[in-house]
Amino acid sequence: MDKKDKKKMQAYNAQLQHKKQQLAGEKRQPDDPAAIVQLEKEIAELEAKIKFLKNEG
Repeated sequence: MDKKDKKKMQAYNAQLQHKKQQLAGEKRQPDDPAAIVQLEKEIAELEAKIKFLKNEG
């Protein structure tokens, strides 16, 4: 894994952490049920990107 991939991985992990915090907040106080589904989808996409980077490098 080169520097570029490491930077991407750090960015994806930061985004993933933020999305997980948002999801936890939405689950505690569900104002919009569609938001929970959207956040879960975004988290799955980020996890797929991270997995791809790990397998590639």
